[in-house]
Amino acid sequence: MASLKDQLLQAGLANAKRARQADHAKRQAAKGRHEDTPAAELVKQSRAEQMARDQAANKAQQAAQASKAIEAQIRQMIEVHQIDRSGGDQPYQFADAAKVRKLWLRTGQSDQIARGHIAIVRVGAPTTTEFALVPTVVAEKIAQRDAARVVLVVERKAQAIDADDPYADYVIPDDLMW
Repeated sequence: MASLKDQLLQAGLANAKRARQADHAKRQAAKGRHEDTPAAELVKQSRAEQMARDQAANKAQQAAQASKAIEAQIRQMIEVHQIDRSGGDQPYQFADAAKVRKLWLRTGQSDQIARGHIAIVRVGAPTTTEFALVPTVVAEKIAQRDAARVVLVVERKAQAIDADDPYADYVIPDDLMW
């Protein structure tokens, strides 16, 4: 059995030129092209889509580089300003999310943490259990970059001075033992 095209050609209802045009239109439609869309517009459209994909990939790559740079800055700040606690003989317990952690500190370091002079920061990723002691100023800079890395910072309280206090001129030393 012959195709419909062949039958129309034999009957004289269509000519060969019209049959070729119909075949061409059918192939173009199968490829997703339309007769009314010129090739130049298709090229422009594909270039625009490619540029959009490239821009999205560049933004993702720049974000990854920025996060690596921030991580390197934090690591460098911790390494440079880390306070040595090796040989610590006093345990210091603190809350880390839902767990209680313990660090062994040297004499006087727990008092400095309580006064807000020293802070505890996480050395690695959020799941690590390695901690370091750094000055509070450095911990604040780390918190600006990644707040999850700072585990414990005690706020310094400003002492309220009463104007009617008769002992306001007498300073009580911090190391006074009762």
